Amino acid sequence: MKIAVEKGEAKGFLPDGRHTVTITSIEEGTSEHQNVPFFATHMESEDGYVDQRFYNSPAGHPIILSLYSAVGIKPQEGKDLDTKQLIGKHLSVEVSDHSYTDAATGNERTIRQATGFRAA
Repeated sequence: MKIAVEKGEAKGFLPDGRHTVTITSIEEGTSEHQNVPFFATHMESEDGYVDQRFYNSPAGHPIILSLYSAVGIKPQEGKDLDTKQLIGKHLSVEVSDHSYTDAATGNERTIRQATGFRAA
């Protein structure tokens, strides 16, 4: 006997523009070419999702701090930030494409990104 099972529609990328999203998961890793530690957030709404990497580097610190500020987490002097605190938090992001030259291949690549973090 076969039973029809409805598959949930997979969400696509969020369209360009400002969206209120929820951070649903975090993955940690190291960049492929320069070995810079990062964490990647998966942010979604009813309309779709966007994944965004945050690099733990001097250039990346202001961006990470703006993310934490947007979700209402205040960093404390001398304490490490816990990325797990971000899961389930809501915020407003600006979604757009970003093009860059791939360091390994020299080819131009385009990624979907979230910027302009604000409180939801």
